[in-house]
Amino acid sequence: MDEAVGFLVCALLTGVGATVVMDIWGVARKRLLGAPQLEYRLVGRWLGHMPHGRFRHDPIAASLPVRGERLIGWTAHYLTGVAFAAVLLAIWGLGWAQHPTIAPALIVGIGTVAAPFLLMQPGMGAGIAASRTPRPAMARLQSLITHGVFGLGLYAAGWGTNVLYL
Repeated sequence: MDEAVGFLVCALLTGVGATVVMDIWGVARKRLLGAPQLEYRLVGRWLGHMPHGRFRHDPIAASLPVRGERLIGWTAHYLTGVAFAAVLLAIWGLGWAQHPTIAPALIVGIGTVAAPFLLMQPGMGAGIAASRTPRPAMARLQSLITHGVFGLGLYAAGWGTNVLYL
């Protein structure tokens, strides 16, 4: 397989797989801990307002809905997972996809928490690292755990993807 095509296929499969693992965790978290699931509809609302020059909301739930916001949010969620998988492969190479190891997957997975802490949460009215939420420490911990699970998903999906090289 051509290296560029291999990179894209691995990023796509690994990113989608890891994002599915993260979503399964979200369902389990709700059932086990009673924690609310993430609202990708609101991510879609946030993104949907950007072409009109609005990047910050206070809070996003109070902003006007955007047509197709659920689809926009879920699509962005999965494309972001693919982009983060591409970062993993760009740093550690396609060799990682042939022989996945957990450390790079966890480094990237946990590192991805910077996106919600520094971009999404402030933009959606929750403040930097959820500082404006009722329980910031709990919100931060939940974000770290969820992104750690995404890292485990990168590792698991990496093993699933490595069959391309067998």
